[in-house]
Formats: sequence, C-alpha cells, structure tokens
Amino acid sequence: MRYIDAFNHFFPKRFFDGLVETPAAQKDMGKRVRGIPALYDLDERLRVVDAFPDYSQVLSLGMPAIDRLWPADRAPEWAKIGNDGLAELVAKYPGRFPGYAASLPMNAPAAAVKEAERVLAAGANAIQLHTNVDGAPLDQDQFLPIYEVIEKSGRPILLHPIRTREMADYRNEDKSKYEINSVIGWPFETGAALARLVFSGIIDRFPNLKIITHHLGGIIPYFEGRVGHSWDQLGARTSDEDYAAILKRLKKRPLNYFKEFYGDTALAGARGPTICGISFFTPDRVLFASDCPFDPEKGTGYIRATIAVMESLDLSADDMEKICHRNAQTMFALKH
Repeated sequence: MRYIDAFNHFFPKRFFDGLVETPAAQKDMGKRVRGIPALYDLDERLRVVDAFPDYSQVLSLGMPAIDRLWPADRAPEWAKIGNDGLAELVAKYPGRFPGYAASLPMNAPAAAVKEAERVLAAGANAIQLHTNVDGAPLDQDQFLPIYEVIEKSGRPILLHPIRTREMADYRNEDKSKYEINSVIGWPFETGAALARLVFSGIIDRFPNLKIITHHLGGIIPYFEGRVGHSWDQLGARTSDEDYAAILKRLKKRPLNYFKEFYGDTALAGARGPTICGISFFTPDRVLFASDCPFDPEKGTGYIRATIAVMESLDLSADDMEKICHRNAQTMFALKH
C-alpha cells in the first residue's frame, strides 16, 4: 500500500536557525522541538522517510506558530523564509516530499493575504492554519480575505490545534498545569475552532473551503451524539444572546457541517479513535497522517504505529487506498 503522510512537521534550516533565537524557543513547545533532530536535521528526516517502503510526506512547519514566534512586523518575512524552505525541499526531493503546506503570518492579516496568494500561485499544496491566532478566534472579520484566497485556489486548509499554557484550565488560575493545555486541550480546541467557523457563518460564506482537521477532528467524532442533539437546540441554554436566530440562519443542520470537514489519522497509533473518526467522516474525508516526528522515538514510531492501525482495520481495498493516498493526491493536487 502506498502511504502519503498528509500532516507531519519539519523546519527548513534557515527557519529553524531563526526560531531557536526567539524567546518562545527557550520554553514550552520551543524547548521540545529543539530536542527532536528529525524535525530540523534533513539527513535524519530522510532516514526516517526511507525506513518505510512506498511512503512520502507532505511537509508543514511545526510549532510554535509564526504569530507566537515573531511580532507582526517580522512575521511576514519569516513566513516567507519557512515556506520557501519547504518549497525547495519539495523541488529537490519530490519522491519523498511530494508537496507542502504553507504557513501564514496571521498576526499581520493583510500580509497573510499576500503570502497566501504568493505561495498558492507558486504551487503550495495547502495552507496550514492554527485553531487560534495568539489566543484570538479564527472567525474575526480580518481573516475573511484569507479564506477567500484559499477557497478560490481549491487547495485545503490543514487546521492544527494550538492551546498554550496561558489558556488556563480554571478561572482562578493564570496558566494551565500538567500540560493539560496540549494533551487534552488541543482536541477541545479543535472542536471549538470548528464550532466558531460553523456558527459564525464562515462555512456558509465559503462553502467550497476544504478543512482537514489534525488528530481526526479532535473531540467532535467522539461526541457525535452530543454535538448533534445539543446544537439542534442552540439557544435553549442561553438567555443573553439570541442563538436561536443563528440556528435559523444556518443553511443545514449543525452536525452536517461538522461531518463535511476532513480529518487525518494522526492519533498516536490508537485504533479505537481511528475507527470512530473514520465512521464519523467516512473514508472519503479521511487522510493518512502520522504527526511525525513527535513520537517517543523521535521519528519513526507514529508512522509505524499508524500504518499498523490502518492495516488492522476491516476496510475495503478501495477505502484503504482513499485514506492512505488517493484522498491526498486529489486534495493536494500532487504530481508524484
């Protein structure tokens, strides 16, 4: 079986050298990425890719997000450096890296529009966005021109969760503890971002926008019943805002919007959640992904585990091909 890994992360050398000099790289997620050679060492990354037959990766930058690393006056320059670095790798190693997802300086929205136009015209296969922009939601009006450019291109958004320690778990605390913000906060954050896109009307406004959710939709597939029945009653629990009017304005049932997103299989090799996510989205809307190289082995572990999960599933040959490579070929318009 051919495997195209739709969501994994790598830092081109010049971008990584700039990243390690930022204050954000000295703590939390920045601390973690410095300890994973396959995230920035090309020789090590090629060794990881070559460890698996008929396997390739659509690359995207890792965390922290650009808007967490540089202020608005510097973020556009570094987005360009990162995107051009990924494009060079795709051009040099098309068999191993058949495509890439570009990142945008979302804390500089006008510059983000220009960068999206530039990279998509130059052949970027997707745009990677995060579930918030330095803590701000994705449904703000200033981001609408970005969605317009992406929708017009026909290429998908790769939606990566981001929830920092500053987003506390309890109101009387000033930061999240025990890495709750990322371990279980990211799946929640994915669901929250999707809900904001749905109920704000952005998905109705851009109906051809294709959004691939990292980690197979976060909490949404697991809570399909609650998502469906509770949001069918939107407004029943709230007295200070007229949410019932939003429900009437939407063009379809809320649950149906969530089912029209896409998901990837990056679940750290967990079989049960993979079955749940595929059941929710259907094989037509799931793409193989590993989240390489964030496994305990720092490279090959999640790839191997996710392939093993896929091979254990009771799927038809057609559905296996869709998930493992054909959906990626179509959505990313891959030539290799």
